[in-house]
Amino acid sequence: MAVCGVCFRHCEISEGKTGFCGARICRGGTVTALNYGKISSLALDPVEKKPLNRFFPGSLILSAGSFGCNLRCPFCQNYSISWSEEALRDARNAEEISPEELARTAAFYRKKGNIGVAFTYNEPLIGYEYVLDTARLVHKAGMKNVLVTNGTATLPVLEQLAPYIDAMNIDLKGFTDRYYRDVLKGDRKTVMDFIAAAVKVCHVELTTLIIPGGNDGEEEMEALSSWVAGLDGGPGRQAGRDIPLHISRFFPRFRMQDRPATDVRLIYSLAETARKNLTYVYTGNC
Repeated sequence: MAVCGVCFRHCEISEGKTGFCGARICRGGTVTALNYGKISSLALDPVEKKPLNRFFPGSLILSAGSFGCNLRCPFCQNYSISWSEEALRDARNAEEISPEELARTAAFYRKKGNIGVAFTYNEPLIGYEYVLDTARLVHKAGMKNVLVTNGTATLPVLEQLAPYIDAMNIDLKGFTDRYYRDVLKGDRKTVMDFIAAAVKVCHVELTTLIIPGGNDGEEEMEALSSWVAGLDGGPGRQAGRDIPLHISRFFPRFRMQDRPATDVRLIYSLAETARKNLTYVYTGNC
């Protein structure tokens, strides 16, 4: 048995078994990434789709995903590779792409406007070893690395990746412990600590998906945006007020089909609330 150090769960994993995320396994008394090099999704996307609106806008980025996740968002749009029953059964048969091959592919598409690699679609930090090995090669080729993450990872993981990551979009899914604990099966403090450290090492944009009856209060958005505004990126980094926030509209999906899509008017209202504290606030899915 060994303890995984990737996130707040610190799963104790028996030999040959996987942790909560389904992507980390105990082998020989050591926890490693079961999903290393297993690519379930690969596409050349606009960087704005990550979403990153203030990082090389107008560019494309090669986006790669694997399988597994350490949250249990009932509204997940990528549930088929993240945490549905089918995900861990089918995605383990995903194509294997080595770090060298993925870096070469990214370089090949440079002529089409590709700026690098985005690790996205599922939660990339549960397979951070592959991200690290690939990101080193991508940087060596003079290209950029992007993480699209839920931020549910310990700071030692971030410290290993920090020299090679140029930008992140991090989900700040809500701003109450209740919502993180009861709806997402996560830990808000872990995410807040991760964000506070990340803004010191790379360009960061944040995303909040607004769930009717879950995290849609004006007071919660006021508290969230005020906290973001108070972050300190340090010399040469974003001031807190200049960290972009993407406020996105929810649509019923997966295991959360018991409520309607978020009212567009509410999204715009919450965006106005956030703009009292933040310079760059964007609305999505409207």
